[in-house]
Amino acid sequence: MKELIAGGRWPEEERYLRAGYQTAGRGQTGNGWESEEGKNLLCSVLIDISHWPLAVRPFYLNVAVSVAVHRMISSQPSASSRQLTIKWPNDIYWGDKKVAGILVEGAIIGNEMQYAIAGIGLNVNQTEWRSDAPNPVSLKQITGGGDYDLDELMTRLMTELDKTLEEDVWDYYKAHLYRREGFWPFVEREVSTAPTMNASGGEPANDRFMAQIEDVLPTGELLLRDREGQSRRYHFKQVRYVV
Repeated sequence: MKELIAGGRWPEEERYLRAGYQTAGRGQTGNGWESEEGKNLLCSVLIDISHWPLAVRPFYLNVAVSVAVHRMISSQPSASSRQLTIKWPNDIYWGDKKVAGILVEGAIIGNEMQYAIAGIGLNVNQTEWRSDAPNPVSLKQITGGGDYDLDELMTRLMTELDKTLEEDVWDYYKAHLYRREGFWPFVEREVSTAPTMNASGGEPANDRFMAQIEDVLPTGELLLRDREGQSRRYHFKQVRYVV
């Protein structure tokens, strides 16, 4: 899609590209994404943000896209939104398992950000994983039903995305945050561009701390409060959940 736009081919009607299979799925800061051929929803969606006030970019794009995916999944039978959450900044979780990953990238034309591309990987009909992905789950596994129609899901996703791009969905986003209530273990980490996974049992105990989510700021920073009452603010990748 980037190549099409760079070549002057701004799509008027085809607002997304879909792949039936990925050989090099990419997530945040180089994380991989495994997908069995023809089983999942893999797409890149073009979002025109030239008319958006600069103040609402770019993190709000993560909010809008993750809410759209959350709404689409939770609308499926047996996929109650009670267990379906948004793991800051934008992964979609079912319990402690990841059902969807999102990567939003903006592009500057001239001196302004004109559009963004939301890469979305949603596990749909896959039930076995062969990589070292730590905690995947699919929509089929969640609902316990048969295979889903990927074309129909794509249509529903675009409908929800159109809605969230025109609404203020901050409250929805915060209300559905993963582990939004109570104290949970976190691990601080140095900012790095290396691929990362969820923190597991490998860190020394003193690297962990217990905290609760206070807020997510418009900048995208996660605001935590530890058991001692100290407020901690983190940019993306400066802290990890212990899952």
